[in-house]
Amino acid sequence: MFIDKSMTKNVVAVGPEMSIVAAREIMVKNGIRHLPVVVEDDKLVGIVTDRDIRTAMPSAVLFDAEHAAQLEQLAGVKVQDIMTSGPVTVSPTQTLEDALLMMEMHKVGAFPVVDGEGRLKGIVSVRDLMRAFVSVLGLRDPGVLIGIVVEDKLGQMKKIVDAISELGISFGSVLVARTWEEGKRAVFPYVLTNNIARVRKHLREKGFTLLDPMDWYLDQVPKK
Repeated sequence: MFIDKSMTKNVVAVGPEMSIVAAREIMVKNGIRHLPVVVEDDKLVGIVTDRDIRTAMPSAVLFDAEHAAQLEQLAGVKVQDIMTSGPVTVSPTQTLEDALLMMEMHKVGAFPVVDGEGRLKGIVSVRDLMRAFVSVLGLRDPGVLIGIVVEDKLGQMKKIVDAISELGISFGSVLVARTWEEGKRAVFPYVLTNNIARVRKHLREKGFTLLDPMDWYLDQVPKK
């Protein structure tokens, strides 16, 4: 899954000389939280977020008519004064998995997407990633998530797929995660059926150990 297939391509961008008051109005009008900052030929030089603007423009100044003088003064503050210069970016040929890991690493909600010359081509946000993964995982179709604990060795996934396929049931997706038990893996098939009791019974008869997906959580994952 490449970024250029799921990123927002019609990007709203601003120049570094724009006032932060005008930039905020653009964010509100378009319902966005990130504004890439570009110069000539769409070269990316920074990014400004709604948090940056909120920090620079206290709420009292934004909404209290008595603060007209302060608001006028803020109109002289430019985007370049508060933006993050040289932001972390991704390329169109990187994967959505790359973007997800980088968001976790850098604690940001979006990345500008640039080509090899540093020109802005799009933006990929948490919202874009959620939309893409919902589609890939088949979550738009009615189904149920099942948890199965298996040994961490080759062939386990095929056994699970074969067992469920015997029931004539399709998959929306299959996820594999770590567990808190060494040498084990948690497998989470999203099966497209409402008769989950039948599936669980069949898997138990096949010798599988089932795990309630609600019992799996990151705090139980072994620490490195």
